[in-house]
Amino acid sequence: MTVGLYFGSFNPVHHGHLIIASYMVNNTALDQVWFIVSPQNPFKTSQSLLNEYQRLHLVKLAIEGETNLRASDIEFYLPKPSYTIDTITYLEERYPHHQFSIIM
Repeated sequence: MTVGLYFGSFNPVHHGHLIIASYMVNNTALDQVWFIVSPQNPFKTSQSLLNEYQRLHLVKLAIEGETNLRASDIEFYLPKPSYTIDTITYLEERYPHHQFSIIM
């Protein structure tokens, strides 16, 4: 399975995020797009962020019914701050038969 990893704070998730994810899954070789909700971006202050569980919930609501889009809380369980390389390394170990690409 080919998966596009869409990292972000999603504070909040909006139509622009959804348009990008839908475009990628419908116009590329990606089978799925995973929204990786980042609890703490190492380059941003967390003062203005909604709670990560609230942001995850909003993403889940936004993609409800979209079978090729998935909300992920994987970075909630990894050491903070979250670095993309650490998340990708973890995902490659956990899902060895998946091919991951970063959506920027």
